[in-house]
Amino acid sequence: MTAAEVHLDPVIHAQARLRIVATLAELQEGDELHFPRLRELLGMTAGNLSVHLSRLEEAGYVRQSKSFSGRTPVTYISLTSDGRAAFERYVRDLRRLLGQD
Repeated sequence: MTAAEVHLDPVIHAQARLRIVATLAELQEGDELHFPRLRELLGMTAGNLSVHLSRLEEAGYVRQSKSFSGRTPVTYISLTSDGRAAFERYVRDLRRLLGQD
């Protein structure tokens, strides 16, 4: 298999987005992470994380659920079934590229 024959999803391939998707993929399907916890796990700024989450959400890979706890806004992040499938394809394609399939 040559590198030209492998297509790595450019939405996931960006380092920050790959880290986000890989972290969310560790959750059980349907589980969510609180935005501050995800930010803490990844060591990212809120602004940087928000930008990358927006790109993943546009692609249909993550879902952001916004609500309130009293008057405080709360955001939960989850991987969609499309996002989970895209990550599985990404990992499979990366393994093929590295000759580990």
